[in-house]
Amino acid sequence: MELAEAMDAFAVLKQLDDAWQKRDCAAVERLTTWAESTLGGRACKATRNGRPAPARKRYTKPEFFLPDAADQDRWFVALARKPDPAYFLFVNEGDNWRVGAGPIPVRGESREPIEGAVPTDDPSTGVKARLAPQRYLAYLTDPAGVSGVSFPKGDAVRELSDDLFRRPEKVRPDRLTADVRLVVGPQRALLLPDGGALVIHALEIEYRQKARPGRSSLSHPIYGRGDLRGFTGKAKPAALTGTEVVLVATEITGGTKMSTIALRRGLAALTAD
Repeated sequence: MELAEAMDAFAVLKQLDDAWQKRDCAAVERLTTWAESTLGGRACKATRNGRPAPARKRYTKPEFFLPDAADQDRWFVALARKPDPAYFLFVNEGDNWRVGAGPIPVRGESREPIEGAVPTDDPSTGVKARLAPQRYLAYLTDPAGVSGVSFPKGDAVRELSDDLFRRPEKVRPDRLTADVRLVVGPQRALLLPDGGALVIHALEIEYRQKARPGRSSLSHPIYGRGDLRGFTGKAKPAALTGTEVVLVATEITGGTKMSTIALRRGLAALTAD
């Protein structure tokens, strides 16, 4: 694809921002796909019921990284520099460009990709890129560290893991359980210098919270009143199920090390009893 096409596709962001501001959920659905669409479906409808619409920044100064892939999955990654660095994944569906993920705010510094996507059949970098989401899943479901997957100190996914395993203690006497799963989709990974890769992927975390026996409502709901009213219409549920989507940009070195360079977490769905 050409740079001019990517620049035109980036303009979809303004359309999406306007759709969110107007609470035009049909437009939000039309302008998003993959992981980003899960953050726009029921979450958009909840804004019509009093939940605040997400505060969206007007991103500018983009740099475009074009995969030059030969298959039918047409996509590219943009790194907007202003007002704060954030990654975006754009995907072409039905001859229309849509936001597949983004903004994913950058945390720290990252290396710029070189031209080209990571080949899915590459025996080295391709395999590491393909396994990156699975390694995140292993890390977030293995508090004892048996899997051997690790991340550097201060990595954003370590903060996510800490929150995941500490939340049940914070909401006692309520009972809280969680499941983590991958958001499936084609591999979207760009080559980095020295045999590394920049991988865009996503996970879902489903929380299930129940009041202790003998109580008719939760003592410490993990979501606030605005979310509860917007999604469920209830202020004091006895139980709830919330699904959060975590968008991730991962940097893989030429070796086996991984680091989370960008992450965004949002509530996609919430039901209550």
